[in-house]
Amino acid sequence: MRAEHYIEELLYRYHCVVMPNFGAFLAHTKPAEIHSATNTITPPTKVISFNGQLTKNDGLLVSHIAKDLNLPFEEALTEVEAISKEWLGRLQQGEELDLIGIGKLWAKEGRIQFQPENKTNFLTASFGLASFTAVPVQREVLKEEVEKLEERVPFMITPEKREERKVAPWLKYAAVILLAVSAGFTGYRFYHQATIDQQIAQEEAQSEVSRLIQEATFFDSDPVELPPLTITVKKAKKGSHHVIAGAFRFEENADKKVRQLREKGHNALYLGQNRYGLHQVAYASFEDPKEALAYLKQIRRTESPDAWLLSEK
Repeated sequence: MRAEHYIEELLYRYHCVVMPNFGAFLAHTKPAEIHSATNTITPPTKVISFNGQLTKNDGLLVSHIAKDLNLPFEEALTEVEAISKEWLGRLQQGEELDLIGIGKLWAKEGRIQFQPENKTNFLTASFGLASFTAVPVQREVLKEEVEKLEERVPFMITPEKREERKVAPWLKYAAVILLAVSAGFTGYRFYHQATIDQQIAQEEAQSEVSRLIQEATFFDSDPVELPPLTITVKKAKKGSHHVIAGAFRFEENADKKVRQLREKGHNALYLGQNRYGLHQVAYASFEDPKEALAYLKQIRRTESPDAWLLSEK
């Protein structure tokens, strides 16, 4: 049983999840931030911390595990306490405890140190929001630079004097008359050609319509029966352990995500609605939990750090 998986689920809904006889994982809401140095905007999120002094069982984690695994409360408590004992033993031996989706734990000078993973936003109000970097707007300053240059280097424009040539008045009138006649002849030629082209286009269109009407076949006999066609649909294999790619409020968005993942080569499939009414999509499903964990690590490294594992009984 992976207790960290149930702790991760509860951190979405609660601000404090106690691992009996081990410590408590606390979620503090952090508002949106704008980093002026990098122009990065971070959405509101939950910051995860660890308190090794809060070890008393409050029943939240054990009740959640007992309900999910359909176990009696006492049996679930026994398993959780065994896991806490194992974690403490590994920390005392100097090992680093890596809780997928939550963070890393290690012992230093007799105290448990914690470093959150910070890849998952547990604040449901910020679902779908991610940090992004804004690009500064580069405004046009060319006009201001030209004005400054004109102030430093004044100049004057001197009109060029042209020598006037004497032309006979009758030549001017003859040129105007010749230009008018030429323009009129050219305009008439273009108009006549346009009229001819329009008539040809109409005749071709009417001819094409007549050909299509003649080729059309109207019959009163029964339609031709086509031979039956058998289509084999290969259904995606669904295991008990799913590497979740996302949960969507609308089913069409989930179908779109499945198509996108399949185009990338994943054995993606639609899992249906969960208890919160969201439509879940998985990268792939596995029967072997070890294969599912290995695939989850690969997806978080190459595709999305927000992927997580859902195990069904």
